[in-house]
Amino acid sequence: QVQLVESGGGLVQAGGSLRLSCAASGSIFSIATMGWYRQAPGKQRELVAGVTFGGNTNYAGSVKGRFTISRDNSKNTVYLQMNSLKPEDAAVYYCNAYVSDYYRVGRNYWGQGTQVTVSS
Repeated sequence: QVQLVESGGGLVQAGGSLRLSCAASGSIFSIATMGWYRQAPGKQRELVAGVTFGGNTNYAGSVKGRFTISRDNSKNTVYLQMNSLKPEDAAVYYCNAYVSDYYRVGRNYWGQGTQVTVSS
């Protein structure tokens, strides 16, 4: 089994910054992609940013230029640096990882979610 543990959410004023972290642990052979999704009340879960093992990144249009995703493969950890936060960024942020175990079986895993609140 694999666990994803997120940290770094909280309350911030509009224009402020937060940094989210997500560490994967357990039966991990490799992690192909890691990413962050978010879900606001009454809305569908959406991709915020993703990063491959090699460091290729992609972002939702609404966060480009403000958010930066990165990962430390030696620690199986992904980060999301969020700058210039807006009230519409408020949501529960979920970490996601596609993990292959020691039997080379791949599965998608989710973290428990961390709340980001942005006050105007």
